[in-house]
Amino acid sequence: MGYSQESLAEELNTDRSTVGRWERAETDPMPWIRPKLAQKLGITLDELNDLLTDVQQVPEQQGDRLDYALHNPSKVDLVAVAYLRQRVHDLADGYDDHPSALILAKAGQCHGQVSYLRQHTPSDRVRHELWTVESESAILMGQLVWDASQRRDHATALAFYDQAVTAARERCDPLTEGQAELRKCYVALYGARNPGEGLARARRAARISRNVSNVLTGLALLHAAEAYAMAGDQKNCEKMLGSAESTFARIQPDDLASEQFSPTQFGRLAGSCYLFLGNPAKAQVYLEQTAANLHAWQKSRAIVLGNLSLAHLRQENIDGAIEILNETIDILESTRGGGGLNIAFTAGRELRPWRQLTSVCDVHDRLLGLMTTA
Repeated sequence: MGYSQESLAEELNTDRSTVGRWERAETDPMPWIRPKLAQKLGITLDELNDLLTDVQQVPEQQGDRLDYALHNPSKVDLVAVAYLRQRVHDLADGYDDHPSALILAKAGQCHGQVSYLRQHTPSDRVRHELWTVESESAILMGQLVWDASQRRDHATALAFYDQAVTAARERCDPLTEGQAELRKCYVALYGARNPGEGLARARRAARISRNVSNVLTGLALLHAAEAYAMAGDQKNCEKMLGSAESTFARIQPDDLASEQFSPTQFGRLAGSCYLFLGNPAKAQVYLEQTAANLHAWQKSRAIVLGNLSLAHLRQENIDGAIEILNETIDILESTRGGGGLNIAFTAGRELRPWRQLTSVCDVHDRLLGLMTTA
């Protein structure tokens, strides 16, 4: 029905953790909440009761349910699928706080398990749900591979995103397909530095998601604006920024991609656009406002601060640029986000004319430390 655990919990006036326990068959919904739960899921109360009892009984000696399913893939049930989906979500939740290289092995194992079970289950219902988990895990894998490679391994990332598109189409899921297409746009813009391809990908993502999510459509339009900025087309860039802003204004609380939205996204991308357009003063205004409000997403904050240091640097405010670049490096030493690393190294290169300054030498030493431990 398109609910996340959080949004369904909100509809039912309960906690996300409670919904997670229902999915994993650790607890059953209490009788008083079942009529409302059935209504939200678009099924009858009898159908809900059937779903709650449709769980394979795993012999105690077989160990945990997932291990049992992996050894007996024809008997995988919806509870094992829920465990896998929760693992994907938990790994994705750790993306912003941990280096991608540390998450990659666990995510790869989980993705392989999902694909293996999907290929071997005889149940159409279970296969249907595994396609959903596979699309999510493939997007996470593409994100992790690209970030861990410091945005160099385009081919592997794109292969995972293509896999996500295939899985999403099997589910007739335009939201996830649009997410994968937008990720491919990122590779074109920030990896290949190809604004033409990035623009085409962004437009495609916007078309796919237009009828299902204003959040995702707005994000796609923001990156279309950035593609125009990279190509030096200020008129179309600002037109697309306006379209993104008006799309964000139409977001409703039940938007299927609401978890991906942050009020800081517009300022982050607008600041990047004006840097590409050669207007660092205007970029600085957007980036300072964004940095003041962006604290939760550390990898994104490193990108904003890195761009803000460039905005100061391109106005020859060297002291300001160095102060902000040091703050950027503080974050990168723990998160090692590929986007932030690339921008920080760009700022380091642009500081070379002032390398006689002690403060610039210190920054270069810190950047060298990042490179040697990457």
